[in-house]
Amino acid sequence: MGTTSNPDTMEASAPASLAITVEKNPPEARLLQLGIKSWPKWGCPPGKFPLKFDSRLTCYLLKGRVKASVKGSGKCVEFGAGDLVVFPKGLSCTWDVVVGIDKHYNFDAS
Repeated sequence: MGTTSNPDTMEASAPASLAITVEKNPPEARLLQLGIKSWPKWGCPPGKFPLKFDSRLTCYLLKGRVKASVKGSGKCVEFGAGDLVVFPKGLSCTWDVVVGIDKHYNFDAS
């Protein structure tokens, strides 16, 4: 199994295929490559929200802070402003929005 050489990437495991991936402060070139500024924006106030992802979600947080608890794993992943986060299709988690968020987001069509 391969390892990543990027120390700024973290994963919280449910099954390995259902892990939240956080890329801390990705370079501007990566954001441009993904076309993040053309993605829709969404925001919410502090609170707790149970979520199940029916398709893969990639989001880039502009502001805020979230603690996501992965259902059935006991793992918690924290991410916030400046982070690029990927939630795989089929993942269930609860978002504890500590500081209200604004984000760009993109659901995979597949």
